[in-house]
Amino acid sequence: MRVCVFGAGAIGGHLAARLCAHGHEVTVIARGANLAAIREGGLVVRTPSETLTARPFATDDPAAAGVHDAVLVTAKAPALAGIAPRLAPLLGPDTPVAFMNNGIPWWYPHDPDGIAASIAPARALGAVVYSACTVTALGQISVEHARSRLVLGEPDGTLSPRLAALAAALRDDWLRVDETPVIRDWVWTKLLMNLSSAPFAALTGSAPKDIYVEPAAFEAARAAAREGAAIAAALGCTIRMDIAAQITAGQSMTHKPSLLQDLEAVRPMEVATILEAPLALARAQGIATPVLDMVVALVRLRAHAAGLA
Repeated sequence: MRVCVFGAGAIGGHLAARLCAHGHEVTVIARGANLAAIREGGLVVRTPSETLTARPFATDDPAAAGVHDAVLVTAKAPALAGIAPRLAPLLGPDTPVAFMNNGIPWWYPHDPDGIAASIAPARALGAVVYSACTVTALGQISVEHARSRLVLGEPDGTLSPRLAALAAALRDDWLRVDETPVIRDWVWTKLLMNLSSAPFAALTGSAPKDIYVEPAAFEAARAAAREGAAIAAALGCTIRMDIAAQITAGQSMTHKPSLLQDLEAVRPMEVATILEAPLALARAQGIATPVLDMVVALVRLRAHAAGLA
């Protein structure tokens, strides 16, 4: 299978290396120093159980890469408006595009940045990633857990051949890949984990392990998750994990949420998709979210102060 990974950061680099290990023809779209590092030394992914070294074709020019069987967009949500018009050279008549971003995806429908003007919504695949990854150096990625998980789904709920083909290309003993007819359920399941950790991490500069040691912070995280669950329920979505148990497990989690990683790296933060979009949906459904209102307002101020909203 010929697969393009647009965005060779932590998640993108991890998935690109796995696809290479499976024998697929892989292109990564990267830029600047990261592109130079991948061209020189390849992608190196270290997990607790293995080290993957891959040498995908790397370029900053989609036109130089040509048409692919599938495209994975793993860049952060704030970059999508600039990326979407650049995808055209990668797309054949039937090429699906899986968007692997945190928060409410543009196809939900949401689309405040007008992505559909460049990418037909029928091409979109939903994707929810559970993989605690960090870029440790240019072209080098550390994965905290031995096994990661990816949930893929068609926004219209079908279990399509293209969905099955992409899932099969990615699946192995270290990456669990599930195909689902209810991808919106999984979007909200992951989002509840984000809502109960990411804003608190951005405000404190700490990983969940150090946040949840404070009883009031732990209870605030649980309250944020309950409010998120109420929004999901109002939209007809079912949470697919025991979020309370996940928050409890977070008491030993040293991985910093991506919102904090972006703040520390002075990159645009995914405030809109992870925090503001859920609250907009809450207002539309008449759901009260007092805890989320407070913490989101504080994170918004923090992001604006840093110039990263």
